[in-house]
Formats: sequence, structure tokens, C-alpha cells
Amino acid sequence: MKQHQYHVTVQHLADAQGNPSTYTEKLEFDVGNHDDIFVILERLQQAELFDEQTTKSFAVGLKLFGEVMLENKNHELFKDFRPQFGQFMKHLKQHVKK
Repeated sequence: MKQHQYHVTVQHLADAQGNPSTYTEKLEFDVGNHDDIFVILERLQQAELFDEQTTKSFAVGLKLFGEVMLENKNHELFKDFRPQFGQFMKHLKQHVKK
């Protein structure tokens, strides 16, 4: 399957109490996705479901998770969840079209 390619970087900035992070390394990885995540992000931003930062987090998290599930659709872990995820995606797409 042809995929868009992305490089993801996660850097821990502070703990839950607001103290600066003691982690010096970043979590970095390359990943593919069948969708253009920037197009998805733009659609979600236009739908104004959340504030800007939350929309970015939601879009990236959803597309990364969804791609893992799609690529591993026969994995036992996703057996019971896949139908609900499909329904969620249909509902989201209808909501975003409005």
C-alpha cells in the first residue's frame, strides 16, 4: 500500500506538577499513513471541534492509532474494538462534513 511518510518527534517538557523534564532524549520514529495527515488536520480545524492544540493532538493520535489497527486488522487485540472504531470514524466524518 502506498503511504505518506512522516517523522514524529515527542519531547517530554515537564511532569504533571509542571517541573522541567529530567528526560534528555526525544522519542523519534518514522511512520507511514494511507491518509495525508495535514489534510485531515485541516478538515478537523475547519470543523472547530476542539482548540488548536487539542485538534493537532487528536488528528495525529487518531491517524497513528488507526493505521496501526488497519495494518494489524487480524490481531486479537483489536478484535472487539474494530467495529466500534469503524462506527466512530463514520460518525466523525459525518460531523466534520457539517
